[in-house]
Amino acid sequence: MRIGVIGTGRIGTIHANTLSRHREVGSLIVTDANSSRAQELAHRLGETAAPGVDEIFKWGVDAVVITTATSAHAELIGRAARSGLPVFCEKPIALDLPGTLQAIAEVEAAGTVLQMGFQRRFDAGYKGARKAVRSGRLGRLHTVRALTSDQAPPPVEWLPLSGGLYRDTLIHDFDILRWVTGHEIVDVYAAGSDAGPPMFRAAGDVDTAAALLTLDDGTLATATATRLNGAGYDVRMELAGELDQVVVGLDDRTPIASTEPTGPPAADKPWTGFLERFGPAYEAELAAFIEVVRGERANPCDGREALQALRIAEACEVSRREHRAVRLAEIPGGASASAF
Repeated sequence: MRIGVIGTGRIGTIHANTLSRHREVGSLIVTDANSSRAQELAHRLGETAAPGVDEIFKWGVDAVVITTATSAHAELIGRAARSGLPVFCEKPIALDLPGTLQAIAEVEAAGTVLQMGFQRRFDAGYKGARKAVRSGRLGRLHTVRALTSDQAPPPVEWLPLSGGLYRDTLIHDFDILRWVTGHEIVDVYAAGSDAGPPMFRAAGDVDTAAALLTLDDGTLATATATRLNGAGYDVRMELAGELDQVVVGLDDRTPIASTEPTGPPAADKPWTGFLERFGPAYEAELAAFIEVVRGERANPCDGREALQALRIAEACEVSRREHRAVRLAEIPGGASASAF
């Protein structure tokens, strides 16, 4: 199998390394807007660098992995679909609903595959939580608490391109909340704070956000995020039911300290970022993509799943701006999503 990797930044480099080692991948063609970066990566891996995106399609590949800036995702997805190629793309499809819907329409019209990069679906902890919920171990689920806290903010020049904290960060929590519980979110009430560094206000973004979400079975969930968690990178999900309670992301590297006299000690080596915390999950999602391309399994996270997560993020943005509860039915694109 020959795979084209478009984008060789931080996550693109990680994915190229993973694919280059996979037994079913014979070769890679990598490209990037920064041609020297692509050439350096190709040389290090013993793969081929292409001068541009056109060559990825002209030279012939069996599948495409897209890890470019978000602004290029939808166009590249459409181009791959028109070429009859299966695609793995980092989230999101686009930063707006029209661009997302257009890309999905092109994939569905072409009958090709689009697998989205929501890597938490492949993390052992989240898979365990899903099993606990679906098996009935927790009884009736009544409360879910999800959080994502970055240790340090992203580069200032990237903030205006990110889509904001809900679309860029909390979208992972929205997706995994649906996937773990098997239920849809029907309304949200969201708030955000830009009281931190002025670069967030300049970008029209917030550095900390919170949302109260109601699921279609009445379960209440909260999702919070911040760019400024100095203790370390913290991603957790707590699920409480009438019979039991479980937590994802609580281990000896969780950056939290107890104030109780008999509480556990603070982590000696807290998580520093998402690439470290979710390393195995990133590898697993690409292994799944190769199986999808080979016809060995169903698509575990298609474009419609990504659309649903984006619609929740959009609802949160409306709620934050207008200081009101927002029903998901108000947000366009609510046609049927894939089965859980």
